[in-house]
Amino acid sequence: MEQTTIDLVQGSFEKVKPISETAGKIFYAKLFEIDSSLRAIFPTGEEAITAQGNKLMTMLASAVAGLNNLEMLVPVLENLGKRHVEYKVEDSHYDTVGAALLSTLETGLGDDFTPEVKNAWASVYGTMASVMINAGK
Repeated sequence: MEQTTIDLVQGSFEKVKPISETAGKIFYAKLFEIDSSLRAIFPTGEEAITAQGNKLMTMLASAVAGLNNLEMLVPVLENLGKRHVEYKVEDSHYDTVGAALLSTLETGLGDDFTPEVKNAWASVYGTMASVMINAGK
């Protein structure tokens, strides 16, 4: 992974941190808009979705911070991928999550969501998703 890509993702995520609770809510709203069948995988109710959004943002913060140390990050992603199998997450769901993530970042970052930032996030997410998918097989 190129340092420029890592820098773009880490720099843009710093701008999302102050709105992390809102970003979590936007993410799940977008996720369920894209594929309403995914609601069955998650707890219901606004409070539960807020908690799930907080977990997502905490995990993303850790992953983004760990981009400079892939040797430590990969095992964490592999464990997460294995756990997602237990939650009935299918390989195709990773594409849906990626689309919801990019949409959330676009909303949260506004004009700062440049084509370069979008490509960096797509690359990083694609790598992370591949690690998780492969670990779940």
